[in-house]
Amino acid sequence: MIASRLVTSQVWLITGSQSMYGEEILAQVADQSRQIAEQLDRSTEIPVEVRWLPVVTSSDEIARVLAEANAQSECIGVIAWMHTFSPAKMWIRGLKSLNKPLLHFHTQFAVELPWHSIDMDFMNLNQAAHGDREFGYIQSRLSTPRKTVAGHVSDPHTRSRIGSWVRAALGHAEMSTMKVARFGDNMRGVAVTEGDKVEAEAHFGVSVDTYGVNDLVDVVERVQPAEVDKLVREYENTYQVAAELLPGGDRHASLRHGAQIELGLRKFLQDGDFHAFTTNFEDLGGLRQLPGLAVQRLMADGYGFGGEGDWKTALMLRTVKVMADGLPGGTSFMEDYTYDLTAGRERILGAHMLEVCPSIAAGVPTLEVHPLSIGRREDPVRLRFVAAPADAVIIGICDMGSRFRLVANEVRVVEPTESLPNLPVACAVWEPLPSWSTSAEAWLMAGAPHHTVLTTAIGTETIDDLAAMTDTELLIIDAETTVRGFQHELKWNDVYHHAAAGF
Repeated sequence: MIASRLVTSQVWLITGSQSMYGEEILAQVADQSRQIAEQLDRSTEIPVEVRWLPVVTSSDEIARVLAEANAQSECIGVIAWMHTFSPAKMWIRGLKSLNKPLLHFHTQFAVELPWHSIDMDFMNLNQAAHGDREFGYIQSRLSTPRKTVAGHVSDPHTRSRIGSWVRAALGHAEMSTMKVARFGDNMRGVAVTEGDKVEAEAHFGVSVDTYGVNDLVDVVERVQPAEVDKLVREYENTYQVAAELLPGGDRHASLRHGAQIELGLRKFLQDGDFHAFTTNFEDLGGLRQLPGLAVQRLMADGYGFGGEGDWKTALMLRTVKVMADGLPGGTSFMEDYTYDLTAGRERILGAHMLEVCPSIAAGVPTLEVHPLSIGRREDPVRLRFVAAPADAVIIGICDMGSRFRLVANEVRVVEPTESLPNLPVACAVWEPLPSWSTSAEAWLMAGAPHHTVLTTAIGTETIDDLAAMTDTELLIIDAETTVRGFQHELKWNDVYHHAAAGF
């Protein structure tokens, strides 16, 4: 299991004011901003520690605290609030140097005004309506990337929006240090799984390196029988294992080979501090099976994965896993496979050769072995299940040459229309918004990939926040999408991104 970032990460609440109000007012500002931080920190919507920082009242203080935020690895983002009036020229030096995600929280301490007792002392203290407009101006004047949330801390919707941003900041932090291991190269002749790995590291921070598959085989072959015995017992206690795979069964050796691959693959990733990886059925070296069960279980433990060398989907899957940590639902590698085009209830059947994550399963998966017509290896073991019904988002990432593009489609995962007794792999069935035809046409016009990430744990707002933090193009297909409008958005985006690249 990969250690969770939730345990060590923080967002910092930094409150702006100025010295002209005097020490008594500044003491009140500090006390009230500390209470705001404490309420945010206690809230269930925000998954990490919210750390209060002393009130800043000068350019030097602001520059120093934002430099500290840059330098502290546990700080994944900054929340700024102007409790009173903080002259915005003081923020220029600090904002120009800030490289952590920024949220501008526009709020005030109390919900209601004390209409009968309000005086100028109250007005001087409670003027975020004044100070935050000054702060908003300087952020826009400097073209500072940020999310703006207006609302009171007692409002669950306000906390939910801040929580969405915090989860995106977790993903941003994960991307900036992520290492992806590719075993072999891309599937031969395939275009969309290719991409610029140098640009990926420059843009996201992700390091993508290739290893010969026999480097993995060497580790797999050193796995001891006693380790395999222990893992097989874990399988028996976790899944519904087919009788032929149990000890004494005709195919028990297949299960042991699958367990040996999992143990070796897990050790390789742990030793190299990799949080995502790819495999390729065209490049299996000395492996006796295409890794199926191993990949499924590693995804369930939080690893990113992409099939056929698809490192972009692998890094996106790991990023979404981190953003969704602790939330109900699941996240999986996915591929649009085939359609049910029954008029009025069009559905997509998604699956892959083997590698669908059991975090999205409706029940306890079965552990089975079936023939695989590609890869030219022994029949691989795999977990078989159907995804649980839920609202979900399908996310694709592609390299457009001049930029990376994210495409997200809001969907509803549903139960299959009928049972699937002969489908030997895990699968998900979903109805895309706004309709199958509009969704498919928009996805194709965007050049979005066939490998995707399916998540029932986070929504499009978090994806939108991540795209803003990483300055990555995002196209959303939802209930409001029309083909005509989507065509216009593609054209506008092309103009914007080409112009921005020229700047």
